[in-house]
Amino acid sequence: MNLMVSAIGQGLLWALLGLGLYLTFRILNFADMTVEGTFPLGAATAVTAITHGVSPLMATFLAFGAGVLAGVITGLLYTKGKIPSLLAGILVMTAAYSINLRIMGKSNISLLGKATLFNNQFLQSLPQYFDSVLIGIVVIIIVTVILIFGLDTEWGQAFIATGDNPQMAKALGIHTDNMIIMGLAISNGLVGVCGALVAQSNGYADINMGIGTIVIALASIIIGEVVFGELTLNQRLAAVTLGSIIYRLLLLAVLQLGFNANDLNLLSSLVLAACMMLPQLEKHLRLKNTFLKGVHHYE
Repeated sequence: MNLMVSAIGQGLLWALLGLGLYLTFRILNFADMTVEGTFPLGAATAVTAITHGVSPLMATFLAFGAGVLAGVITGLLYTKGKIPSLLAGILVMTAAYSINLRIMGKSNISLLGKATLFNNQFLQSLPQYFDSVLIGIVVIIIVTVILIFGLDTEWGQAFIATGDNPQMAKALGIHTDNMIIMGLAISNGLVGVCGALVAQSNGYADINMGIGTIVIALASIIIGEVVFGELTLNQRLAAVTLGSIIYRLLLLAVLQLGFNANDLNLLSSLVLAACMMLPQLEKHLRLKNTFLKGVHHYE
């Protein structure tokens, strides 16, 4: 039971990563590799700030700011520097590694004995692992509601139009470059917050904790889409969170079968690949069934 609660809590915290990437990957149609650098950047910023006496809440906001800055740089490289989206993200991701080392001063920092969002008196009174579930629910509800209302505004519609058809959006007078920069800023800001929350939950920040994060984010998005099918935009935002939880439960189930925890990234990739192939498999089976029915009808 405790393992399931822990998986759900981790799924809720990591759902922010999926929501952040959803803004760029699905809505903006931008392949953003920056997240692999932004996630540890948010963790490094928050943990370093906390160890220097900054309150955990303010440290989390600082992580958001660091993520926003990384997203803006990626956006400027793409829109003003005319660097391809994938390469722009990789450049910022690579640079973030050195910046994270500068921020932390070493490869990892522990929060042992330090105040975090997860060790206040009320959360400590809850059953084991329920602290991450509660904080995850609160943060996800706030972020999802803000995104729903934000995307329903004039700015949000311009943002969606930029991803759907940049040429048409320009013809309508929308500054698509600004939309891309702002979208990347918000997306990576959310990823930075995710890194801050996960680091506080785990009790440390590590320079390598961003490896494989884009696979986790994509898994949340793809699983949510595969499991829940055709949805409205608002429903898709909720599906990303549910997809993140399902993904964590799938990993837990696989590990319970006796697989080595060192193979977690491999298992993550396999789970994502399987989920991405499901729609094609379903389509193939549907066509096959239709063909067989036609044959039987002819006979």
